[in-house]
Amino acid sequence: MTPLRCRHAMNIWPTPTTSAPAGAPQAALAGVIEGIGEDGFAEHGLRELNRGLPAASWSVYQVWHDRPPVLHLSSSLGVADTTRDCFGAYRDGLYLRDRSFDALRQVAPGHAAVLRMGAEDAPNEEHRERIYRRHRMIERLSVARREADGSLLAVNLYRHAHQPRFSGDELDAFTTMATSLLAAVRRHLALVESVRQPPWNPREAMARACPALTQRELDVCERLLRGWSYDGVAADMGLSVATVKTYRARAFERLGLHFRSELFARFGAPPRR
Repeated sequence: MTPLRCRHAMNIWPTPTTSAPAGAPQAALAGVIEGIGEDGFAEHGLRELNRGLPAASWSVYQVWHDRPPVLHLSSSLGVADTTRDCFGAYRDGLYLRDRSFDALRQVAPGHAAVLRMGAEDAPNEEHRERIYRRHRMIERLSVARREADGSLLAVNLYRHAHQPRFSGDELDAFTTMATSLLAAVRRHLALVESVRQPPWNPREAMARACPALTQRELDVCERLLRGWSYDGVAADMGLSVATVKTYRARAFERLGLHFRSELFARFGAPPRR
């Protein structure tokens, strides 16, 4: 299938309207489907995908134009699992400059597309360094679609430095199974949502993790988790930027954190199923 060309030297393919993968990809997809709705779906799904399409890690996240992104699930296989660290860095501002999914504007709303991006084609130098080079990832293969609320839901497979890049045959296999894989993941997320516990409250989670945190320290960290800048937090709380940073530093010391990305990784989302 001939890819459409887009910015950042990335390729994008429309997914077929019907899905009929054969052989190993079919078995891998069937295995993913069997795990829908189960605890540990992230780990199970990646293991099953590796039966037909080897990848060292995967992630499923959703991005909006007017609020921070959400990581729905992620896992690694055969390497240290740094997927949450990666997403913490992404949520810590990198998403604001991510144009790697802009190619979906070429695809009709509600339809999925396959996108392939090498580490060298990441949107900017900071993105390449904090996501790809730091965690030794060399390539991302995604199936993504626009949702009814205007957001973008992406299922991403990652190759790491010890692996070869995706071959042409692997790209063909993924393109064939992509629609069904995306449907399986969306079904799992819908089932999880239907039995979801009370909404995740990062403030309560931080307070449980460290009862010594003051209300002001919790106020600052809670706003940082919303993706606010220091200037924004200062204006909202009626404080100086310096005072906000002091509260942040005290909170981070109590929580054993060093970087804002660690705050997102630890408290930005509930423990994954």
